[in-house]
Amino acid sequence: MIDFTPLARGHFMSRLRQQARYIHHADAVQQGELVRLVERAALTAVGRRYDFSTVRTYHDFASRVPLCRYEDMQPLIMRALKGEAGVLWPGRTYNFAQSSGTSDGRSKYIPITRESFRWNHYQGASDVVAHYLNLNPSSRIFSGKALILGGSFANNLTGLKPGVRVGDLSASLIDNINPLAGMFRVPRKHIALMEDWNEKLPALVEASIGEDITNLSGVPSWFLTVLKRVLERTGAQCIHEVWPHLEVFFHGGIAFGPYREQYERLCDMSRMHFLDTYNASEGFFAVQSAWESTAMLLLLDVGVFYEFIPIEETDSDQPQAYPIWEIEAGRTYELVITACNGLWRYRLGDTVAVEQLAPAKIKIAGRTRAFINAFGEELMVHNADESIAHAATVTGAQVLNYTAAPIFATQRQRGRHQWLVEFAQPPADMERFNQVLDERLRQVNSDYDAKRTGDIFLGPPLITVAEPGLFDRWLAATGKLGGQRKVPRLANDRHLIDAMLAMSQ
Repeated sequence: MIDFTPLARGHFMSRLRQQARYIHHADAVQQGELVRLVERAALTAVGRRYDFSTVRTYHDFASRVPLCRYEDMQPLIMRALKGEAGVLWPGRTYNFAQSSGTSDGRSKYIPITRESFRWNHYQGASDVVAHYLNLNPSSRIFSGKALILGGSFANNLTGLKPGVRVGDLSASLIDNINPLAGMFRVPRKHIALMEDWNEKLPALVEASIGEDITNLSGVPSWFLTVLKRVLERTGAQCIHEVWPHLEVFFHGGIAFGPYREQYERLCDMSRMHFLDTYNASEGFFAVQSAWESTAMLLLLDVGVFYEFIPIEETDSDQPQAYPIWEIEAGRTYELVITACNGLWRYRLGDTVAVEQLAPAKIKIAGRTRAFINAFGEELMVHNADESIAHAATVTGAQVLNYTAAPIFATQRQRGRHQWLVEFAQPPADMERFNQVLDERLRQVNSDYDAKRTGDIFLGPPLITVAEPGLFDRWLAATGKLGGQRKVPRLANDRHLIDAMLAMSQ
């Protein structure tokens, strides 16, 4: 295949030059985005409710529109899903991303409007490539094809209006991709959108092994399974024996740290790069822009207006949200978005650590509702991800998947955390793995360390080894296998881990 990278590079570099101009003007860029969004939606049901036509400033907007969660917006979203036009965004919305469940266990349906395809998701994907080309001047990424791991339109809804598609975000992105971009990706659409992963996985392998793959895009846990199947099918020891021109994995959805060592074992690292992205069902928000740091550059002009709630206020009945020009580096916030998919002051449930300003760079810190604080330890997902990755590295283990939950104290025993872990390669000494995990958690989380001091309030972790495939079986049983679905890393109660243990043989 002809290498189109030199021709494409000019286009992508012009985009980076555009971004560079607003590095020190985040306030102006973000205020411009807010005006664009409010003006476009002035005649929608939401726009009329809050009189968007007279909104002139951020203060006008924030004083009228309340902060909300999915449960608050669900009635309006369901009206749009049933075909009503002009509810949250002008016109009819035909695509909805089915995402993880709400507090009552049901799925969420996130609108994907024409503008969110164009302004946000595809622009964000383009920005990822732009930053990668900037970081790797010798790239030949367009000399071959991208292997993109997508989901499907499987859902449990009935009576959908003609043309309405509900499923994984990746399914909608693949289904609506520009045909020109489609020339540079595999597999073909009918394979990419298969619902049954028992059929889809071997089809993916067969469709990809004969192609010249230069880049991968997807969730690390799922892609690891695909790559291992490719190696089994071909008898190769290294993925670069199959795809010698493979040069980058654009990953997102979950933390890459626990999987990095396994990818490094499968790849020729002299030829391979990894680039982190923040691409959620609700929008494409950030991309890693430097090799020396995994902090991600916040994308400010992609149809999203950001607000930030200080982490200490997330449980408040009336938390205070701040625009980007009022936040501080070094603090952790809950992220709030107003976006061109019709979500208005929407609390994502994600927390981000602001690493720096001008330009604004963030790291995903975890979920506001995915944590363990049963004993005042305030264990967040980023603490858990970092610590289990460290324990695996020190002990030579390879972790495929994990979840953790509290074991509550009784009259006869202290409380502790139970970690259900599926290993690709278990540690030679499980007690040592447990010890290293505990020590690292104490290093990265002062609250956890305080509760562990003297073994008085909190006992050491309990590691329970999951049998092979347990996490996939649980996902399949809950209708969440495939696409970008994932097991919550932490839970503040035992409903998830007990359900998984009950499935164990």
